[in-house]
Amino acid sequence: MPPLKAFADSVECFEHYRKVYCSGPIPTFDGIMVRFRKEDFLHCFFESSNRDDQKDTFSTRRAERIDWIKAALQDPKAELFAGWDRKRKIHDRDRRVCVVSGDYVVIIALTDKDKAYIITAFVIDDPRVLESIKRSPKWK
Repeated sequence: MPPLKAFADSVECFEHYRKVYCSGPIPTFDGIMVRFRKEDFLHCFFESSNRDDQKDTFSTRRAERIDWIKAALQDPKAELFAGWDRKRKIHDRDRRVCVVSGDYVVIIALTDKDKAYIITAFVIDDPRVLESIKRSPKWK
C-alpha cells in the first residue's frame, strides 16, 4: 500500500481528495470505472463521535490512508465480497466490498456493469466487523 499521508486539517485533505479522485473516474483492476463526488468526502474521511451515524469528526486515521483507496480498487489480490443492504437486510451484489491489507475496506456501489461510485473507505477497528464481511458471499 502507498505510504501514509499527513494533512494539517480536513481542508488540506479535501483538496488532495478533489485533485486525485474527483477529476475523473478511477478504474478498478477489473475495469469498473469508479466515480468520486465531492460530497462523498464526508463518508470517507469523517466518523461519528457517538455511533449515531452522524459523521461529525474528521478522522486522521482515515485521512492518512487516502491514497489507499485507489490502490485497493486497483489491487487484483484484494478480497471482494457482496455488500450488505441495511434497509432490506440482504446481501447486495450491486455493492462491492474490497478488503486489502487485512483490515482496510473500500465499498463501492455499481450503477452499471462497469460503472460505480464510492460509498466509503475505512480501517476496521472491530474484529467482528471483519468476520461479518468475510462471511458474506464472494463478489463475482
